[in-house]
Amino acid sequence: MQDKTFDAFNEQTRQFFEPMRKLNSLMLQNMERVSEYQMESLKRYSQMGTERLRDATEVTDAESLRDFGTRQAEMMNALSQQMLEDARTLGEMSLQFKAELEQLYTESGQAAEAAKPAAAAKPTADKSEAAEKPAPAKSTSQATRKRSGGSAS
Repeated sequence: MQDKTFDAFNEQTRQFFEPMRKLNSLMLQNMERVSEYQMESLKRYSQMGTERLRDATEVTDAESLRDFGTRQAEMMNALSQQMLEDARTLGEMSLQFKAELEQLYTESGQAAEAAKPAAAAKPTADKSEAAEKPAPAKSTSQATRKRSGGSAS
């Protein structure tokens, strides 16, 4: 008897915490993906900066300065393209995370709706039994009031 009660309690506890566990797992996965992508981006940007510094140290005359300026403009163009691509990728990650959250909330809502009829069925049965067995004091006093009110009019 106690084993069944304990198992039922464990199952209810699992069902209660399952949506929160899934939410935490989803948030952790998203944080890992975004952090990993940001680290890769940081590495790319720092490599670009280091390359620019190396190129700057090689400037020795007006011609090398002109070449450096040209490469600098090309690098700035590549940097802006890379930043746009990174922003687009992060936006896609955000939309994917939003879709996964919506799916999780939908699943949790459906699970809650499925649990409601089972929980609601029990009290409904109790109410119907109570309706079949009216309380003597209430039914008697209400019937008495109706009779006395009807004959007094």
